[in-house]
Amino acid sequence: MTETVVWKDSMARRVRYCVAMSLDGYIAGPNGEADWIVMDPEMNFGDLWAQFDTLLMGRRTFEAAVARLGASTMQTLKVVVASRTLRPEDHPEITIVSELTRSEMQKLRQQGQKDIWMMGGGELFRVLLEMKEVDSVEVSIVPVLLGAGISLLPGVDLRTALKLTKHKVYRSGVVSLDYEIQVTK
Repeated sequence: MTETVVWKDSMARRVRYCVAMSLDGYIAGPNGEADWIVMDPEMNFGDLWAQFDTLLMGRRTFEAAVARLGASTMQTLKVVVASRTLRPEDHPEITIVSELTRSEMQKLRQQGQKDIWMMGGGELFRVLLEMKEVDSVEVSIVPVLLGAGISLLPGVDLRTALKLTKHKVYRSGVVSLDYEIQVTK
């Protein structure tokens, strides 16, 4: 008999992959562009940001976020960037992790009070999913077909069961879906 359970203790600090995605499965356009993402006025981004004290992202997402949001937007949160090329001395305001391991993830989970927002980065999502270090996938599907770009989950040969925990349809056509990651024993 198989039993389906949530990956992590529900009381532990969670790693949540929160991302916007086109209807055809892309989180960014072919050149990393995000100009297609609808900023729906019904979405309360203040409430969303208040749920986190840490942002976890890859280098490309970090560079795009700083360019789009500015460094000051992220100053109230701990920013952790997985990168083999960024140098800590060039970015003293962030934590750079050159090798993201299960041990590094466990340390990160112990360092704050709120959840960790795994922001953007299909490759980072793939790595953390394979390590079983992602607790939920929270995707806002934007009503656009990009045809090409950066995939939500590139090059993975891993089946992962999900349980829908929340959904909302916005007037703009954006559909938000929240899933807990499940594992079958």
